Amino acid sequence: MTDLRYDEWTAAQATATVEVDGHDLEVAYYDAGPREGDDTPVVFLHGIPTNSYLFAAVLEPIAAERRVILPDMVGYGQSSMHDGFDRSIRAQEVAVSGLLDQLGVDRFDFVGHDLGGGVGLRLAAHQPDRIDRLVLSNCVAYDSWPIQTITDVGLPQTARETSVEEMQAMLEELFGSTLYADEPDDAFVEAMTAPWNSEAGVVSFCRAAVGTNTSHTTEIDYDAIDVDLLLLWGEHDGFQPIRWAERLADDLGGRLVPMDANHWVPADRPDEFREELAEFLG
Repeated sequence: MTDLRYDEWTAAQATATVEVDGHDLEVAYYDAGPREGDDTPVVFLHGIPTNSYLFAAVLEPIAAERRVILPDMVGYGQSSMHDGFDRSIRAQEVAVSGLLDQLGVDRFDFVGHDLGGGVGLRLAAHQPDRIDRLVLSNCVAYDSWPIQTITDVGLPQTARETSVEEMQAMLEELFGSTLYADEPDDAFVEAMTAPWNSEAGVVSFCRAAVGTNTSHTTEIDYDAIDVDLLLLWGEHDGFQPIRWAERLADDLGGRLVPMDANHWVPADRPDEFREELAEFLG
């Protein structure tokens, strides 16, 4: 388990420029673990409204043996946040693929939470030769999303009328009420809300919310996905109920591990999440 604080995590991130729909966008990413050997890297991708630090507590022992790459999606975390570009999972798929191309990563295992899992499904369907193993945690799929909370954030007037203080209060309430622990981890909540703590951050979050597009998971040819699949799912999640994991397991042939958690499984159950990852990814 990493003992990095969020400020130390962001200080350790590298950046790369990727092109998405004609826009040059900066992608911040955390890159650790050995570079030698035959093992493929493991890519971790967060969802909305989180950032790559979501997985900080579950990296070991994976990062002790294999390279791990954790991008902040464009429009999130320390990546580009200015207005004027698409933040949908279609665009995130392009950004992540472009980043991995720049890093010389041809094949990889993929761990995705929430929207990040939707990106993983798209990559597995569109670039089947690149992904060996896929881990999905309370992710979007089919027409399971968006949820009303995020839809409301994506309304144009939300970006125009919501102050930084109001957005911070809303996010703190969101995490505080949906983390499964009796006492929410203040350091985790601060790490998840910090990137949105500016006027640009408020607008970026709203643009990310409006980019939640059901079509980007209903258009996937799920029959084209042929990977080893593990589903680590919080069984108390009201955002992405476990029935969607059951459907994915039935359709793709994966193994489902229900966890005593809400939506933020890597934060709610880091020990169990880490153990299942280590066993599955080797």
